[in-house]
Amino acid sequence: MNTQKLIHTTLIGLVFITLIGCKTEKTEVPPPQRPNILFIMSDDHAYQAISAYGGELAEVAPTPNIDRLADQGMRFNNCLVTNSICGPSRATILTGKYSHLNGFIDNTIGSEFDFSQQTFTKVLQKSGYQTAIIGKLHLGNTPTGFDYFDILPDQGDYYNPTFINQEGRYKLEGYATEIITDKTIEWLKGRKDSDQPFMVMMQHKAPHRAWEPGPNELGMYEDVTFPEPETLFDDYSGNRDAAELNNMTISKTMYMDRDLKMSDEPRRGLNEQQLSLWDSVYKPVLDEFKKTNPTGEELVRFKYQRYMKDYLSCVSAVDKSVGKVLDYLKENGLDKNTIVVYTSDQGFYLGEHGWFDKRWMYRESLRTPLLISWPGVIKAKTVNNELVSNLDFGETFLDIAGAEIPAEMQGKSMLPILKGEKPNDWREAHYYHYYEHPSEHNVMRHYGITTDKYKLIHFYYDIDHWELFDLEKDPEEMQNVYGEPTYAEIQEQLHKQLEELRAEYKDNDSLNQQFIDEYNEKVKANPLIEYWKLAPDEMQRLYREYMQKQGEK
Repeated sequence: MNTQKLIHTTLIGLVFITLIGCKTEKTEVPPPQRPNILFIMSDDHAYQAISAYGGELAEVAPTPNIDRLADQGMRFNNCLVTNSICGPSRATILTGKYSHLNGFIDNTIGSEFDFSQQTFTKVLQKSGYQTAIIGKLHLGNTPTGFDYFDILPDQGDYYNPTFINQEGRYKLEGYATEIITDKTIEWLKGRKDSDQPFMVMMQHKAPHRAWEPGPNELGMYEDVTFPEPETLFDDYSGNRDAAELNNMTISKTMYMDRDLKMSDEPRRGLNEQQLSLWDSVYKPVLDEFKKTNPTGEELVRFKYQRYMKDYLSCVSAVDKSVGKVLDYLKENGLDKNTIVVYTSDQGFYLGEHGWFDKRWMYRESLRTPLLISWPGVIKAKTVNNELVSNLDFGETFLDIAGAEIPAEMQGKSMLPILKGEKPNDWREAHYYHYYEHPSEHNVMRHYGITTDKYKLIHFYYDIDHWELFDLEKDPEEMQNVYGEPTYAEIQEQLHKQLEELRAEYKDNDSLNQQFIDEYNEKVKANPLIEYWKLAPDEMQRLYREYMQKQGEK
């Protein structure tokens, strides 16, 4: 081999050895930091009362801090719940399963959530997230799946609330919305310099009935007259038999004393200073009410205005809470890698159809607000119209965290939607099932299906009634067109879709009967379950006995 060839061969060998060396020397690249998740949920917060959703209340009762999430991220126009009532909604969020599978179908006395079952927070824990829940849980007093909990017992109180944590019960002076906010920020302070991602659920009592405004919001809307909904005096005609049977109207069911504070009796649970401020707002209103003594439609209008003043004052405190937490995240460098979710456990009626409360599969209670901000991922000011659900929340959080989604969960991950993509197999119809009947509000048990254009509902137990609504022509759901010849083909298609969804989600008539039988057995064991049927003295006696038994457990 001549000298030139030897030099060439040697150079090739050196290059080869160098390349091998480069390949075997691993450069450690740190894995991308998984995002934190701040899940904020209020109780009974209607989307109509969030100014980001527009509507007549937006101008007179804005929610600028909740709106920040819509400005920075995505507003969902069709987030639908599976069962429009507090506890069952929360159970669905935690488990990603419908009520008939997670076992928590209603809020009747004695209903208990089985915390031994799988929840998305347990999976997050196993995948390295630190988890916490602060505020209202309404599923029991000793939750699992959380590294930290500090919760209200049952519904909790607005003023001077009791809390339960790992060490036991204790009472604090102050206003629940503000206390829950401060507790959340205190917990976040401990996460500021941690490498471990977190998932914290800040869950407000407000604006749940009986709508007690905080000391900083009392009287804030006294000079405001709120626009009345067009259906405030709905007569439930239009072949809507189930709606006609209801007992949740502002007219007949909203109490003047408990709900609207029109009473000479001192408000319970307030200290002397709080009561003085309270009376300075409500006493002049009560005095004027006694003078004018409205009746008929004028009384309904008076009650509606008082309801809105109190409800929206509670909402204002929640909005301030959101602003305070968002400001904390930004000031402490947590905002860039934290997903912020705002939602409610379900929708709520603000006078539509003459109602307050929820429960129905009709629009205002079926649809819940959902706004999500995720810097660098969700495009600002995005509006989404897909049919998403509280059934999807847990799966979405697990997908975001890179954790395995349990096969038993029934929802779908919204992660592609958050990234601006629509999965090809996304749902075109949503299934709903409500169980709490008999009840104080007399909303019949029902299940049904909704698409972007139509809604089919079956009311059962004490009634057998079908309703079909053309949502494009009749968005207020005033005219039931079930059985009309022009809708025959659509009706047949919806029936088929409904049965397919019931099979997919493992729901059926046998389960319906099982839950009815279980309800009747519970009433035999504890008549207090049907408290609205009892005389006041009998109700008080049974309640004392029930609480005594609870204390003995």
